[in-house]
Amino acid sequence: MRNLLTLATTCLMAVSVTACVTFCIATPLAAQDQPPAPAPQDQDKKPSAPGPAPSQTPTLEKPGTAPATEDQPPAKQPAKTPAKKPADKAAEAPAEGANSKTVEEIIARVNNEIITRSELDKARATAQEDAEQECKGRCTAEELRIQVEDRQKNALKDLIDQSLLVQRGKDMGISVETEVIKRLDQIRIQNNLSSMEDLEKAVSTQGINWEDFKDNIRKGLLTQRVISQEVGSHITVGKEEIAKYYEDHKQEYMRPEQVALREIVVSTEGKKDSELPDLKKKAETALKRVKDGEEFTEIAKRFSDGSTAKQGGFLGVYKRGELSKELEDTVFKMKKNDLTDVLDTKQGYLILQVLEHYDEGLQSLSKVEGEITDKIYSERMEPKLHEYLKTLREQSYVVIKPGYQDMAGGGNSEIQEVSATPEASKGPKKGRKKYLLFGKRSGTASGA
Repeated sequence: MRNLLTLATTCLMAVSVTACVTFCIATPLAAQDQPPAPAPQDQDKKPSAPGPAPSQTPTLEKPGTAPATEDQPPAKQPAKTPAKKPADKAAEAPAEGANSKTVEEIIARVNNEIITRSELDKARATAQEDAEQECKGRCTAEELRIQVEDRQKNALKDLIDQSLLVQRGKDMGISVETEVIKRLDQIRIQNNLSSMEDLEKAVSTQGINWEDFKDNIRKGLLTQRVISQEVGSHITVGKEEIAKYYEDHKQEYMRPEQVALREIVVSTEGKKDSELPDLKKKAETALKRVKDGEEFTEIAKRFSDGSTAKQGGFLGVYKRGELSKELEDTVFKMKKNDLTDVLDTKQGYLILQVLEHYDEGLQSLSKVEGEITDKIYSERMEPKLHEYLKTLREQSYVVIKPGYQDMAGGGNSEIQEVSATPEASKGPKKGRKKYLLFGKRSGTASGA
């Protein structure tokens, strides 16, 4: 249960640049039903940043002091006389007594929002879990170590990016409440729970606050919407450009015979014999709904118990000899979009769909058009998203506690420790802050 709940929300909380490109809007609408590139090792996956820590009311430590250790308390900073700055009553809360201990350490402030040490610790833990999951059976111990370190060093930067994107979404008036309800229902179905109350109990028994669980999903969806509307909508890939790329890179599309597969799995592991008829009926219902015209990806997300459910059931691209003989004999006879019947396997009831059947030799442009589109689109998305996030930072109040600046973006980032009055010299503003889509501001910022 824990793994399923974690996997169900991982992609929603992805906020690193590459993760957003991969999980959120890497594929343009015109190519959403195309299989990914048959060479998955070329994909550059990054960690997903977790949502906020469970709600609590601890004593908070403000930015401005070096990270504390058990042996050395935070260094005392010179007194400052700040002018007006973003309100944050929680950060001003004094210790409740002479012997009170700091429960939470504020390490960053993003406008009126704060990021605490516990949130960073959770982000780093999630980064390690994601790296281990993706490296399972494919990486050496050294490769895994490098991936974990790379993901963890970007954890704070990712949390700041997420905060900026979520705040931008709220400024835009975007509502994702309908999508939150749908996603919660998908998670409920994937975990074989009969009601939303059962899902809430399952989440709570894992020590996760129910409201925080929903808020994580809400933030992930909001982040995806902002990136799609503010960045993705500005990127276009033309037919002529795709054809030119194909002509210039034909050697990349010389391949052996392969099939790209999607799956729906209804697990029977650990189930009683008396439960099997209902489970098979569930698989048959899923198959019928796909045959009746519903999207395979949506049915997979709702019905599948497999770890591929969050990707719409995408299983991978396989050459001959990489599948069991029984499955190979079945799927290599099938054409694009063909479906198997419900297959009875040791793990459960399985439905496979051939997403694409690649013939041996040079693949036709029609078969790799979506793949090429995704490649060009992703290459353009990454710098555009960097540029957009840079602009959001320039338009925002971001302060980092000394000792954490490198984790927040390093020397090349606009994320730096700033004075408590970054907007003081720019004159009064009215209402909420406006954000530019691209480029730097010229002159003073205008009021909303």
